[in-house]
Amino acid sequence: MAETTIPGVSHPILENDYASEWMGIEVLALSDGHATVRMTLRQEMLNGFGMAHGGMIFAFADSAFALACNPASPADLDSITVAAGVDINFLKPAYQGQVITAVADRRSSAGRSGLYDIQIFAADPGAQLPGELIAEFRGRSRTIPKK
Repeated sequence: MAETTIPGVSHPILENDYASEWMGIEVLALSDGHATVRMTLRQEMLNGFGMAHGGMIFAFADSAFALACNPASPADLDSITVAAGVDINFLKPAYQGQVITAVADRRSSAGRSGLYDIQIFAADPGAQLPGELIAEFRGRSRTIPKK
């Protein structure tokens, strides 16, 4: 799945993450409780107003959330961390051809629960990244047994 990784940055959940592959998500940085990803908005990601569909922005942020929640080398191979609930606030529109970047950071962790903030930015091609803040996503995580 070459489209979802860059040299030196990988994560096991990307091996079978067909949604992230279809979106063309690139991983820029990974560490414990943190992930930075980017993708370019394509025509099929737009709504009827010619702006990025809210579901595309949500799915993009959700992928960054998943990467930040799950360590690349988990200590417990019998569990995974998933979303227990999320909220997203759309602040500004993004458009075809823009590069969007999501920066996910863990804010708190207690037992099997966590709290993560993901900021999503948009920049025109060739502009300095990450660009202008377009959305804020807050995710609540829960670690559960892996099936």
